[in-house]
Amino acid sequence: MTTEHCMAMTTIDDEAAAGRLARRMVEHKLAACVQILPVRSVFVWDGAVDDTPEFLLLIKTRSDRYEQLETFIREHHSYDVPEILQLAIGRGFGPYLAWIDENTLR
Repeated sequence: MTTEHCMAMTTIDDEAAAGRLARRMVEHKLAACVQILPVRSVFVWDGAVDDTPEFLLLIKTRSDRYEQLETFIREHHSYDVPEILQLAIGRGFGPYLAWIDENTLR
């Protein structure tokens, strides 16, 4: 099992901001690909249940880029406490993983 690659996730409440964040991650080679999906999030914030439309960013990258990616998201995100999660990729199609490498290595 390889953990050289991962998918990170974050959500944001504005589609245009999601697009800008995704583009900047790719331009800075922090991500090879970012998919943006509309989602509905139900969660507790400040003691109340919130039900909010958001945009989920699925970020494909290398595990060794995660710390820089997290820092980048924290610096450019509008939320006080943004969701930033890392999911290890145990296996994947070899040519696709090589493509991730090619587009995230500096």
